[in-house]
Amino acid sequence: MRLTKEDALDFFRPSKWALEPEETTFAAHGWSNKDMDPVPPRLRTWTLHCTTAHPPHDRDKISYWLSDATNLAVWELASSMLAIGLSWRQALPCIAAGYGIISVVMVLNGTIGARLHVAFPVLNRSSFGFWFSYFTVFSRVILSMFWFGIQMLKAIWPSIARMPNHLSPNANITSSGLLCYFLYWLIQFPFMLLSPHKVKGIIVPIAWLAMVIWAFVRVPPSSGLFSEHATISSPQFHWNWLSAMNSALGIYASLSVNIPDFTRYAKDEKAQFVQPLIIPIAFTLCSFAGIAVTSAGIQLYGEVLWDPLLLIDKWDNRAAAFFASFAFALTTVGTNISANSLGAGNDMTVLLPKYINIRRGQIICAFIGGWALCPWEILANAEGFLSFMNGYTIFLGPFAGIMITDFWLVHKGKVDVPAMYDPNGRYRYTGGFNWRAVLAMLVTVVPTLPGLVNSINPAINVGYATRLFDIAWMYGFVVSCILYYTTSVLFPARETFVDKLISADDADPNYGHGSGDKSPADTISGQAEDLEK
Repeated sequence: MRLTKEDALDFFRPSKWALEPEETTFAAHGWSNKDMDPVPPRLRTWTLHCTTAHPPHDRDKISYWLSDATNLAVWELASSMLAIGLSWRQALPCIAAGYGIISVVMVLNGTIGARLHVAFPVLNRSSFGFWFSYFTVFSRVILSMFWFGIQMLKAIWPSIARMPNHLSPNANITSSGLLCYFLYWLIQFPFMLLSPHKVKGIIVPIAWLAMVIWAFVRVPPSSGLFSEHATISSPQFHWNWLSAMNSALGIYASLSVNIPDFTRYAKDEKAQFVQPLIIPIAFTLCSFAGIAVTSAGIQLYGEVLWDPLLLIDKWDNRAAAFFASFAFALTTVGTNISANSLGAGNDMTVLLPKYINIRRGQIICAFIGGWALCPWEILANAEGFLSFMNGYTIFLGPFAGIMITDFWLVHKGKVDVPAMYDPNGRYRYTGGFNWRAVLAMLVTVVPTLPGLVNSINPAINVGYATRLFDIAWMYGFVVSCILYYTTSVLFPARETFVDKLISADDADPNYGHGSGDKSPADTISGQAEDLEK
């Protein structure tokens, strides 16, 4: 078939990339598409045996959360606490408290998605206002793309370290590292349409357990881990502890906000109530693995190797190094897809619903997050990693606080789902902006900006303003809840109140009950089937 000039030009026309219009109740208004519509009853298949952020075919929720807990961010967060002077005795309670808090937030926001069956980009229109909600969505897109690149970079294996480096020392990545990064990006790309969690849930925990056993054999705990103490004292110790807990909150602060993207597929909202028990236990145990191995590395190699790949690079056993590196590469694929790629895909769908669906959004995330944002700059050192973790929590704490307060305390669960798709509906507020949410964001974000600036460039002295930045998520969540609730009670937006919940089913009793064609919203729930095939 001959390709003409006209065909080539046609390829770049926007109309060529427009999604095929589909018969749908809500997308017909032009502010949604099939992926952003409320999930119809026939697709609400997740049950108590399924856990959030995962397709319904994996029946072991404990296995899933253990799988998700064995990711590099969890390991590196725990081990970087040793790098900033905490001992394992102070680090573990800090980690358990952080994951315990974020699991409760995750359930509160997840229940909203399970009850309304709408995604995060649509849901937050009811609390932020139709147009101001796009600020939260765009922020989430940027964060997901940053995480996408960072997670991939962590998976680089150290097996070709002898390759000559032709990059500048200021590049914060070597020629071999960039080559591995490209190869891993290329390998991971097709897996965005699959779900690797089943394999990951078996291999990765075994690899981590093997590394803990290796650490305890090489360096007995009595002379290694258990003999170590904090290397800092008060008051710096207390601020480092709070900053570390804020970083623990930061790992899943993003997922705690956009968890409705996944829980909207739930058949029963009670399916996720077990998470506050499972998450702190699973993540604390996996964090202990990172602390134990890093502690052994201090005794064996004389430095805090908070990045496990740097520690693996010290091993002489090539088979062990390959297996451990493969396990970390695998865990990164699973975490990257569920927590970052799908999140960015969902968010970008609502930004340009005429042209972008979930899978197109995932592809855009892979290119921008993987390359344009240069994630290797963030992982140059432990302090930089913790600063990044704290940095994006300045937005996510207020996002979560406003969403929870608006639904549970202000409107008491009585919202109008069809109005969330109407730019001129009851959630327009003032010009599309809910000034109560705007005020809460300003009061919580602005005071933490000097600390963010200092974390990016330590040469800029901002004094004690860094203290507030160190607890950015906690400060943002608590203050936004109080301020948003107070202003909503004193100056209620009466047009947003309804007598009872108006769901998509109430708007159209026949919605989603037809057999019809398979919805693009099956992108998430059909992934496990693809893998099995």
